[in-house]
Amino acid sequence: MRKRQAVVWCHSGKPSIFITANNFGPPNYALPNDNGGWCNPPRPHFDLAMPMFLKIAEYRAGIVPVGFRGVTCRKHGGIRFIINGFRYFNLVLISNVAGAGDIVHAYVKGSRTGWMAMSRTGSQTPFWWVRLCPSESPPVTSWNIVPSNWQFGQTFTRKNFRV
Repeated sequence: MRKRQAVVWCHSGKPSIFITANNFGPPNYALPNDNGGWCNPPRPHFDLAMPMFLKIAEYRAGIVPVGFRGVTCRKHGGIRFIINGFRYFNLVLISNVAGAGDIVHAYVKGSRTGWMAMSRTGSQTPFWWVRLCPSESPPVTSWNIVPSNWQFGQTFTRKNFRV
């Protein structure tokens, strides 16, 4: 990622930073598509950690137009599944994803069910298998992820995407 335009408080030259994890800001359609609606389309918005932001601009710069591109990620180890939740729902955090790093679709399969699409709020039943579909690679299916004696707070690791 690097800044695109000269902004009064940007550092001179073409400083670049590498981001390994990011969070696109969610849009707020109640605000206009200007400085009030920072994250509204067509303006993707990154919330950078302060040390990274200070590499490209001074603190007082506020919004800084940047250019960015995605690159293929090589990850050490497998995809991690962290399971939290409560007895009525499961929350599954999927991390350490190789390739483009994004997951377009995720599906879960129980021991007595078919494949079910996961939603952003988690799955409602304990599961044994997960199928992940990234944007730039074929799907990967992880079998027998969760043992029958699983507990909330556990992390399970399975094979990663080939890049």
